[in-house]
Amino acid sequence: MKWNLRWVAARRDIWRPTQLQAAFQEVGFNPSLSKVAALWSNKPITVRLEDLDKICAALDCTVADLMEAEPQQHQAERDQPQQRAVGQQREGGPVRPVPRSGGTGRRGLPPN
Repeated sequence: MKWNLRWVAARRDIWRPTQLQAAFQEVGFNPSLSKVAALWSNKPITVRLEDLDKICAALDCTVADLMEAEPQQHQAERDQPQQRAVGQQREGGPVRPVPRSGGTGRRGLPPN
């Protein structure tokens, strides 16, 4: 997901986290300045739905304005080769386990 908070805020002529905090306070949303700054400068990992609703009310926008799907990342993941389980068929026959290299080829005994 792409986080477009700065772009949406710029449409309302808001250019700093302190201005954004004032807009939030107008709708009864009172996060700390550090939380506002974190929302301003980083893509949040999580956002409470209540907070998202208040952000949209303060900026007169929709959730779709704030967040935008980035499908090209998902397409790249689908295009990568899939890992197969040991023994699963693929071109040229079954997949065989590869022995670990190094040492004598024997595993040591576990400590007592």
